[in-house]
Amino acid sequence: MRTAMTIASRELGSYFRQPAGWIIVSLYLLLAGLVFATSVLVPGRPASLREFFAISGWLLLPVAPAISMRLIAEELRSGTIENLLTAPVSAWALVIGKYIGACAFLAAMLTPTLVYPVLLFMHASPTPDIGPVIAGYSCLLLLGALYLALGLLASTLTNNATLAFMITLFGILAFIFAGVAGDAAPAALKPAIYQIAVGPRVLDFARGVLDTSHIIFFAAVSAYFVLLSVAVMEVRRWR
Repeated sequence: MRTAMTIASRELGSYFRQPAGWIIVSLYLLLAGLVFATSVLVPGRPASLREFFAISGWLLLPVAPAISMRLIAEELRSGTIENLLTAPVSAWALVIGKYIGACAFLAAMLTPTLVYPVLLFMHASPTPDIGPVIAGYSCLLLLGALYLALGLLASTLTNNATLAFMITLFGILAFIFAGVAGDAAPAALKPAIYQIAVGPRVLDFARGVLDTSHIIFFAAVSAYFVLLSVAVMEVRRWR
């Protein structure tokens, strides 16, 4: 675990040492600010961040692939992966360290948006409930963790960061539009397809509902993609 945390620390620092990391943060905060201004700071609307959280999940659509696309793909492209795989570093430590670093960067990116609920609590009347705010940020972290796990897997499959970005993007779209696909699917497949749809789960979080089944879903699917990434790296080690 110490090795994984060392890799995570290095990975987190690399985001802030490169212009790409700051561009990602700036892009997200710009879009989040526009969403806050147009969905919350509207005269006559209730003092609630429900719409902000519901829309913010969409903002992760371009951001999460941009964060994850270079995690392993860049190591494969540059050839440094050979040193990592031959060093006394397990595939577990490498993959989990990369993943934790990406998730930490996501959390750091979301941190400045905490000013939005603070402003709402200071100036709105009546004061909004804290519960939906906690649920909303929990949703963004869990949703982002799932998208990053998917992006990590895509990054282990190719040395082309752009291709990893596209694979992750289409994978995320599959989760988002699973509900629409379920409507057109045969009756026998509808329940299974609806289960992987993230839209209804995000809406529940946005309404302030902390459903344990939703938390388990995001955690389990994220863990599944991370395990697949470890398996891919083990194959690369012994190939």
